[in-house]
Amino acid sequence: MDLDLLVTFLEIYRRGSLTAAATARGISQPAVSGQLARLEEQLGEALFTRSRNGAHPTARAHELARRIGPHLDGLRHTLAEEANEQAYQGTVRLGAASEFTAARLLPALAPLTRRGLHLRITLGLAEPLLASLADGELDLVVSSVRPPAELRGLAATPYVDEEFVLVGTPTAARSIDPQHLAEDPVAALAHLPLVAYAEELPIIRRYWRSEFNRRPPNPVSVLVPDLRAVLAAVIADAGISVLPRYLAEPALNAGSLEQLHRPQVLPLNTLYLVTRSGSAPPALQLVRRRLLDHATTWGPL
Repeated sequence: MDLDLLVTFLEIYRRGSLTAAATARGISQPAVSGQLARLEEQLGEALFTRSRNGAHPTARAHELARRIGPHLDGLRHTLAEEANEQAYQGTVRLGAASEFTAARLLPALAPLTRRGLHLRITLGLAEPLLASLADGELDLVVSSVRPPAELRGLAATPYVDEEFVLVGTPTAARSIDPQHLAEDPVAALAHLPLVAYAEELPIIRRYWRSEFNRRPPNPVSVLVPDLRAVLAAVIADAGISVLPRYLAEPALNAGSLEQLHRPQVLPLNTLYLVTRSGSAPPALQLVRRRLLDHATTWGPL
């Protein structure tokens, strides 16, 4: 007897209709009807009576489901475990920013390596990483931007939101007049030097424009292309900066930094999980699912 016929029968039995069974099996309803008819022909008796309310099992159907159900469930479980174990034997090539990789990506994925998964991580900015993904050099990129239209064949899934905070030392905070900050924040902050990630002040400039509708006039004391180094310089009182909350949170909790400005609407930036379009190998599916599951517990970063 064809195993597919028994699987289809069990789906109809458990779901109560041919339509639901077809959806569960990923085949058409006529195909389900045909498989049921073949099984009933082989057994020599009807297994269901059909009505507007669905498919109602006969006594023979109850007996058959009782006999085959546990065995088919066990086989499915064994096959799923085997597929899962095969996924752990693969290699996944990821690209992401160094700060996010250290703070979130590696802690989420490292436990998978204990079961055999291999990770190869490339650190860098979103644009070159996305180009490498499109060229087939990477399997997945955690990107701070959507893939541009010219990079065809990429699929982006919203992953998690980064929240940005303006921070400085308690000494810097005491130098800001609260009333002046409320009335003219750009002027109230202008005496404080900036610690920036790049010459163009990408994160800081976006914060000033979104919150204050102006570019920052402040002098720049330190330029360093690593947000963890920016954090260290701010803690050392080299200036103020805008950082993702997930990086600044430990220092804020410890009191070595303070949030200098509290916007009415959180300044957020969405990160995306980007892969090439089409079917993904089991190891990549495993990593992507793990990252999405972890993100549900984080909230805005």
